[in-house]
Amino acid sequence: MAAEQRQHEQHRLEQVIDGVIQLGKRERQVSIGDIQRQIGQRSFGPFLFVPAVIEISPLGGIPGVPTLLALIVSLFAIQMLFGREHFWMPGFLAQRSVSGDKLESGLNKVRPALRWLDKVIRPRLQWATSQSFVRALALLCLILATSVPPLELLPFASSVPFAAICLFGLGLTAKDGLTIVLGLVTLAAGGLVVLGGL
Repeated sequence: MAAEQRQHEQHRLEQVIDGVIQLGKRERQVSIGDIQRQIGQRSFGPFLFVPAVIEISPLGGIPGVPTLLALIVSLFAIQMLFGREHFWMPGFLAQRSVSGDKLESGLNKVRPALRWLDKVIRPRLQWATSQSFVRALALLCLILATSVPPLELLPFASSVPFAAICLFGLGLTAKDGLTIVLGLVTLAAGGLVVLGGL
């Protein structure tokens, strides 16, 4: 139990986002490469949930941002599928940047939700965080990311796949299989809502 607690402390969600917020405070422009270096090579999870959190924040309302974030998720999901331990990003993508002020402001709006999640997530349902299941999630994230560009044409529709990706990333970060299951439920429910609106 103590080991699980230490692991949870190591991957506190708010702490990960706070590091990105600090980038926004220090820099006028924050590149994708800067964010990648800030996250570090922790695990698969943060490389999914950080782009998803950015999309769900007010930054996701900027035209083109959801598609750019979907491209990033696709790139990481492909590397997850092939079992890479260290993620690679092409220079043209790493150099893309966003205003530091907008990044800080947008992420500060989602910090309360992450602070609450930090209190409730914990290691459980380990079958949902096993290596074989991670590969399946990577494939699903890749499919979800490819659905984002056309969904940008519908208000807030691109947040549906990103909400599921966010929960998958959170679950992998905290080794919380229940959060991953909730991501699957969110995806199913959100898909029905989007289809109903078409």
